[in-house]
Amino acid sequence: MKLYIGNLPWSIDDKKLKKLFESYGQVEEAVLIKDKFSGRSKGFGFVTLSNDADAQKAIEEMNQKEVEGRKLTVSEAKPMVPRDNNFNDRSGRSNGAPRANPSAINGSRRKKDAEESDEDAEESDEDFDESEED
Repeated sequence: MKLYIGNLPWSIDDKKLKKLFESYGQVEEAVLIKDKFSGRSKGFGFVTLSNDADAQKAIEEMNQKEVEGRKLTVSEAKPMVPRDNNFNDRSGRSNGAPRANPSAINGSRRKKDAEESDEDAEESDEDFDESEED
């Protein structure tokens, strides 16, 4: 059975999480959830115990148990429910929005801008040369 472990102290890593639950039975997996950018703990994780009876005992004994000054939340893990805000990232684009390739856009724009900039510079030089001849 897979368990959700919440309100974990920031000092807990995967190994310490596994060690917390080894006394209840065979831990198949212990995963601490981390921020994908910073790598820091998000304060929760999941532990999978091979035996359901052991998992139930762990829930009963570890839920609200204080570890390093924090009361853990231990329960049976539930399947992840899709969010209803219809956003797939923080930019605010919806799931159905077409995605552009930024390098293709920026690459073609840069070339076009460079050509226009060269033309503007040539016109500017011509204007400047004519005004100097007075």
